[in-house]
Amino acid sequence: MKPRCLVLAGALALVLSGCSPSSSGAPEKNLDDPAKKDIAMRLVSSAENSTLDWEAQYGYIEDIGDGRGYTAGIIGFCSGTGDLLEVVTRYTEARPGNALERFLPALRGVLGTDSHEGLGDAFTGAWAKAASDPVFRRAQDEERDHAYFGPALARALDDGLSALGQFIYYDAYVMHGYADAKGTVGFRTIRAEAVEAASPPSRGGDEEEYLNAFLDARVEAIRREPSHSDTSRVETAQRVFVREGRLQLETPLAWKVYGESFRIDEE
Repeated sequence: MKPRCLVLAGALALVLSGCSPSSSGAPEKNLDDPAKKDIAMRLVSSAENSTLDWEAQYGYIEDIGDGRGYTAGIIGFCSGTGDLLEVVTRYTEARPGNALERFLPALRGVLGTDSHEGLGDAFTGAWAKAASDPVFRRAQDEERDHAYFGPALARALDDGLSALGQFIYYDAYVMHGYADAKGTVGFRTIRAEAVEAASPPSRGGDEEEYLNAFLDARVEAIRREPSHSDTSRVETAQRVFVREGRLQLETPLAWKVYGESFRIDEE
C-alpha cells in the first residue's frame, strides 16, 4: 500500500496543477504526447478543412476570401500573413531547386495583402504537387510547431493548463495568430482579457472557470474580426469539452463546427 504521505502529496500536486485526473485514472499527458497531438490536429482540421483527416491537407490550397490571400496546408498557412512564405523558405532550404522556390519573390511581394500577383494557378498547382514530397510535408510540420504549436504549449504550461487548455490555446494561435494585426485580434490580447476576468491555475484559479473566460474573450475577438462571425468553433466544440470536464481531451469527443458534426471515439 502506498504510504499516506505520498497519497496526500499526489493529491496536493493535482490541486496545485489545476488539472483534474483523467477518468481512466491514467497519468495526465500534455498535448505533445503523440496521441493527444493527433487529436488536436483532427480538431483543428474539422474547423479548417471540414474533415478529421488532417494528414490529407498538405496539398490543400485556396483563397477563402478572408483577406489573407491563399490559405494552404495542414493548419491554413496564409500568403498574406507570411507563414506560407516561411513554409516555402524551409522547403527550399531543405530541397534547393524545388518547384515552389521560384515563387519566393512573389510571396514576399504579397505580404500583408490578399494579392495573387505572381502566384495564381502555377503556384497553387506546384503547392498541391509538392504535397507528395515528404520534405515538403516536414517543412509544414516544422513551421506549425515553431510558430504555433510550440509557443501555445509553452504558454499553456506556464498558465498551469491541462491538455484541453493547451489545445484551446493552440487553436487560438492557429486562427488568430499571436499579436493583433489589422482587422484581427491576436492570442496575446485574448489571453490578457481572460486573465483580467479569471485567474489561470498557475495563479491559484480554477481551470474550467479560466478556460470559459478565455473562450468568452475569444468569442468577442471573432465577432470583432470582419472575416469571421461564426463562433461555433468555440461554442459547440471547445465550450462543450470544458462543460463536460474533459480536461485531458478524453475520448469520446463529439462536437459541431460550422454546422457539421464530428466525433472521435478513441485516441
